[in-house]
Amino acid sequence: MAEKKNILTYAGLKQYEDELQNLKVFKRKEVAQKIKEAREQGDLSENAEYDAAKDEQREIEARIEELEKLLKNAEVVVEEEIDLDKINIGCKVKVFDFEFDEEMEFFIVGSTEANSLQNKISNESPVGQALIGKKAGDVVDVETQMGTIQYKILEIQRV
Repeated sequence: MAEKKNILTYAGLKQYEDELQNLKVFKRKEVAQKIKEAREQGDLSENAEYDAAKDEQREIEARIEELEKLLKNAEVVVEEEIDLDKINIGCKVKVFDFEFDEEMEFFIVGSTEANSLQNKISNESPVGQALIGKKAGDVVDVETQMGTIQYKILEIQRV
């Protein structure tokens, strides 16, 4: 079975590449030094610092593996090629929320970059799915667990 492509914006790709580089270059050395210092304290069977450092090492290696897999299957959206006539991944969308009578902005990203605190919504989320392919001026109904939300698309921009 083919692995799912991880759709990323260029900014997302850069963020993950930087994190991977930091883990490989700095964090590995840092945790190796902690393990070395803990070993020098003697009896490892009752050495909490050694256990903590080994746990940290396992977490770092797991994250490195996760990032390498993510980047291996990455598909980068080229922002310059985004068609601004309709919403797609890599767009910034301004909408009007009828229920709360307010304007909101969303950044449509792939699922690996989604972060609700930064208004980055996944193309696979209910809101993302409802917005993809729509045009400025369209009114969209989004089915959520809380009921139907209605948005009017005001503007589509490149990020």
